[in-house]
Amino acid sequence: MSPTLALLVNPTAGSGRGARSGRLATQELRDAGHRIIDVTGADASDSRHRARAALADGVDGLVVCGGDGTVHLGANLVAGTGIPLGLIAAGSGNDVASTLSLPIHDPVAAARLISAGTTRAIDAGRVEWAHGQRWFAGVLGAGFDARVSLRAMSLPRLLRGPIRYVAAVLRELPVFTPIPYAVTVDDRTIRTEAMLVAVANTPRFGGGIRVCPDAQVDDGLFDVLICHRLGKAEFLRVFPTVFSGRHLGHPAIEVLRGRQIRLDAPGLVAQADGEQVASLPLDVTLVPEALRVFAGPSGRPADRAA
Repeated sequence: MSPTLALLVNPTAGSGRGARSGRLATQELRDAGHRIIDVTGADASDSRHRARAALADGVDGLVVCGGDGTVHLGANLVAGTGIPLGLIAAGSGNDVASTLSLPIHDPVAAARLISAGTTRAIDAGRVEWAHGQRWFAGVLGAGFDARVSLRAMSLPRLLRGPIRYVAAVLRELPVFTPIPYAVTVDDRTIRTEAMLVAVANTPRFGGGIRVCPDAQVDDGLFDVLICHRLGKAEFLRVFPTVFSGRHLGHPAIEVLRGRQIRLDAPGLVAQADGEQVASLPLDVTLVPEALRVFAGPSGRPADRAA
C-alpha cells in the first residue's frame, strides 16, 4: 500500500512562495508513490480541523509547507503522537528547518528527503497556562522579542527574514521599558528587571537571530536566556551581536539550563515559533523526543555558529 501523507500548505508564506512550493512538493511526493491528502483549509483554523480529521483516520505522516508559524501548527497537531512531521521550508525565516539542516526554499529536495523516510526524534516545549496548553518546536520568548514579533506582522511583506526583524526592533525600542520578571528554572527563581527572556529548544529565531547558540534539539534541556536591564543605547550596541552569538559574553546576558520553567511578568503575551501563545504566567516544560521529524541522511541538526 502506498504511504499516505497529509499535506498542509500555507500559501501566503514567504510572500506567496508557499503556494508554489506546495504544488512542487505535492507533485514530487506523488511521483514518488505517496498518496496525498490535502488538508489545506481557508485559514489556519480550518486547516487545523481538516488535519485533525485526516490524522484521526490514519496517515503515515503530516507534511507542512510554510515558515516557522506553519511548523508551529504542525507540531501542535502531532507532538506526542509518534506521527512524523515533514517540513517544506517556504517561509521568510525557517529557523526550525535550518536548525535541522533541511532544504530551504527547495521544495523538491525537501519532498525527496521526506520520501526517503528517515526520521529522528527531537525535543519539544509544552506551554501550559490557566486555560490552555500549546507545543512549540523552536524558541518561546516573552518581552522585547514578543513585542517586536507583533510589530513585524504589521510591516510590509517585502521585508523578509532578519531585515524585517531589525526594522521591527528599531520601531519598538523607543517605547520599550525593562520589565519586572520572576523566572524559575527548575528549582531556582530569579527576580529581575529585564529586556527579554527566551526559552530555547533551538538556537535561533527571528530569521537567523542566534539567541541561544548552544541550544540543542535533542539534549533534554532548554537554554534560558535572560537579558537583564540595559539602556537603549547599550541595547542597540549589543543587539547586532546576536546574529553571531557573541552577545553571550555581555555582563547583562545570563543563560541557564533546565527542563521546567515558569515565567511571570505583568502585561506580557509570550510568542513561540513567531506565533502568539498566551499571557504570562506560563509553565514551560521540555518534553524529550516529543516530536518525530523527517530528517536528512545524517539525521543531525545544523552546525552551531562558532
